[in-house]
Formats: sequence, structure tokens, C-alpha cells
Amino acid sequence: MSALLSLRGLEVSTGARRLLGPLDLELTEGECLGLVGESGSGKSLTVMALLGLLPPGLAARGMLHWQGQAIALGGRDHAALRGRAIAWMPQDPQASLHPLRRVGAPLVESLRVLRGLDGPAARREALALFERLQLPTPGDLFDRYPHQLSGGQRQRVLLALALAGQPKLLLADEPTSALDPRLAKESLDLIDGLRRELGLAVLLVSHDLPLVAAHAQRVAILRRGECVEAGDAAQVFANPTQAYTRELLAADRLPAPEPSPPGARLLEVDALTVHYPRAPAPSLVEASLSLHRGECLALVGESGSGKSTLGRALLRLMRGGTRGRILLDGEDLLQAGRGRLRALRRRIGVVFQDPYASLDPRMRLGDIVAEPLRIHGLGERTGHPARVAALLAAVGLDPALADRWPHQLSGGQRQRVAIARALATDPDLLVCDEAVSALDAHHRAGVLALLGRLKRERGLALLFITHDFSAARALAERTAVIAGGRLQACGDTAAVLGGGVKIG
Repeated sequence: MSALLSLRGLEVSTGARRLLGPLDLELTEGECLGLVGESGSGKSLTVMALLGLLPPGLAARGMLHWQGQAIALGGRDHAALRGRAIAWMPQDPQASLHPLRRVGAPLVESLRVLRGLDGPAARREALALFERLQLPTPGDLFDRYPHQLSGGQRQRVLLALALAGQPKLLLADEPTSALDPRLAKESLDLIDGLRRELGLAVLLVSHDLPLVAAHAQRVAILRRGECVEAGDAAQVFANPTQAYTRELLAADRLPAPEPSPPGARLLEVDALTVHYPRAPAPSLVEASLSLHRGECLALVGESGSGKSTLGRALLRLMRGGTRGRILLDGEDLLQAGRGRLRALRRRIGVVFQDPYASLDPRMRLGDIVAEPLRIHGLGERTGHPARVAALLAAVGLDPALADRWPHQLSGGQRQRVAIARALATDPDLLVCDEAVSALDAHHRAGVLALLGRLKRERGLALLFITHDFSAARALAERTAVIAGGRLQACGDTAAVLGGGVKIG
């Protein structure tokens, strides 16, 4: 079968420095090609070059053929392919959907622009796309805002937007990194079905090696902008010829945690119930758990299970609808007044899922790490730079990075900055909400090892919220399983997860 897309000698450079390439790629109709590599390997640069959307200051050169026709990279003919022939499904649906627009509006707009449909016809086609992608109650969902949808539903809205122009090639850029295993499988199974049904070619960009092995027919491994290994996916993963590929596969296998001595009880959650306003049922029901100093408790469950609701309640970020007790060293956070709550919050650090979205892009890293010191009035400002340097060093970063901006760091480095910021007030408890789900295997292993070391050295208590069983096994002494807002099991991690716990 002749190639749908052929790319030869792709290079992306700043002019003085080459960042990617030379890279050769080829895709036929109905084929899935996996593009694999750790952060900074060139995966996203490849996608942006294929879309003709490289940022200012970067230039691409090479030979692009689309259905046998030569296309100048970055030219008018290349731009004409975007959205119609070549579509993009970005990684983060929360950041990609406008928070103030109902989710149906951009899809109607895309259908009108790309396919020339009038308003009523575009709405009908949008609803048909939602139904085809198995979104529940399309008519109701059409008028909701992004925050009113689950992560899996938002990801399907992005897929609908990508399909609006009836493309022949889908660039799926880390489409499941923020999803739990069940939703990730459902999302990729859906894309697989469309690939077979429509003859859709798929470039699956991912750091998730098992996912790529399960869904891609061929694979290309990138390292520092160069393709180091390529071929049949099953063959490459079963018998890799390159040391780097073997390193990636090894990084996906996480070791068991080092034991920590038991400490005094720090946190106790007693019969905690959370009921969001206007929600038909509580999101969390009668949840009770405890956490000791120097211990990690993993809270595992799929999207919508109530994991993050419990984490937000611990930080007292809920407005009403919460009952029960949250005791930190015996003091109830839910009963604390404003001044006392501020003091208690100094003892709780938090690390969020997306290391890029949680760092202000307009602030230098040193200012980001020092921000909790300023907010809580800790230390003299003249001493903040030394404190920032010590915190960056504690998380394995060069203190000289304090003068850089978030976009200049890799995903793993940004998450280490987020951890440094969380440690600024010397907390007793660290709440990590899906803190490694957006990282590749190499950086995930590094951040998990860092959290384990900090726990042991500082006597930190960790509440590790995750949908990743392997990460829980690598870090947590105990694990609690939550489904449908209710705790299903809690105990020794090996015992709870050893039998392959089913959740949901």
C-alpha cells in the first residue's frame, strides 16, 4: 500500500542548533505508528512540525509528501492540510478547552469552518459525533462547561474536535497520560475502532510503553531529537537492539519501596462526606483513614472515584457540603477559623498533577519556590535566595536554575520544582495528587525515588493519590482503594494490590 504521509530528513533547528532530526517517518491508511521517548526527546517537536505550527525562532526543513504530492514544510499548502487532512488531539483536555465556553460551541464552530455547514446542520453533526464517540446524553453534555465533564469525557470532546474536518491522519499527542487505566484503554480502543472503520492513520505519541505496544503496529524510539530504533512494535519491545530502548523498558518496572520506621499518627480522617452543590449524590461517603509520620498511604481509584475530592477536602478547599472530621495532630481542620487554618495549612504541602499548569509561566523558578515563604511571612526576604537554592538542591536540581522560566525545563524538572515549592514551609504532610501521571517512565521513576527519599529523610507523611498501581507499589507502605466515593479496602500495599484489585 502506498504511503499516506512520507517524511524524509525532517530537521528542526534554532538556526545555530539542531533540536530534531534528521528524522524519517512513513504512515499508510489505517496504520498506527507509535512515537516513543522521554521528555525532551523531540516527540512534540515532530507533531508541531507535521502541523506546521512550530513556535517562533524554530525552523523546519525536509521533504514532506502527502498522498504522493510534495508539500513545502510551513507553506500555504501545508497549512491547508491542517484540520482537514491532518488533525491534532492534544494532551491536556482541561487546558485545551476554553473554560468559559460550553463544550459544544467550538465543535459547531469547527464544523462550520472546516465543512461549510450552517448552524443547525453543524449542531446536528456535532451531536452525532458526540454519540458516535459514546459520550452520554449528547444533548445535555453539549451545553455543559469543561469543568462539568470528567477527564475521559473531555478527552472525547477533543477527539470529536479532531474528527470535525474528516481527517485522514490523527496526531494523538499523549492522549491518555491524565487518564486512569480503564479510561485509557477505552479511549485507545475507541481510536482503534475509528482507525479500522475509517482507514484513519494514527501517529500515537506517548511515553507509555505498554500502551504503545498494545495499539501500534510500528514504533519509532526518539532520544535527544534522533531516532535510535524503529520497526515492528512487537519485535522492538520483545527484543530491543539499542541500549536506550532497554533503559526505557527497565524504567517502566519500578522497585518496591524501602521500609520506613513507623511514626506517631499525624492525620486522621473520620467519617468524611462531601456533597457538591446540585450534585445528585455525595462524591465521598463516610471515608475514614489514618496516616503516620514517615509513612506513605496511596489512595488509588479510577477517574471520578472520589480521590481528588478527598485531597481537596484535606486542604479545606471545599465550599460547604462537607461533614465529618479531619484531624491534624488532633486538631480538626474543618472547625478551624481563618487564622488558625492558615497556620495549619503551612503544615500541608501539595503537588499537583500537571507540573506545567501548576507553575506560573510569568514567574522565574526561584520566585515560584519562594512564594510560600512570602505568603506565610517565613524568614527575611534577604535570606530567601539561599533557602530556594537549598530547596532546589534537595530535589536534585541545580540551584542555578532559579533564574530560569518553567518552559525552559523538562516535565520531570518542573515537577521537582513543584515539590521544592511544596517543601518550602517544612510541612509535616505532603499531598501528591497524580504527581507522576504526566511523566514518562524515566522521570516517573526519578520522582518516585525522590519522594521516597524525602519521606525517609524528613519524616514526611505522604498521601499519594493515583490511578497507577505500579507507582503505589513502588512508594506506599499502605494502600486504600476507593470506588464510587466509598473506601473499599485499606491495608498493607502488597496485600491490597497483590491480588490485582478491581476498582469501579
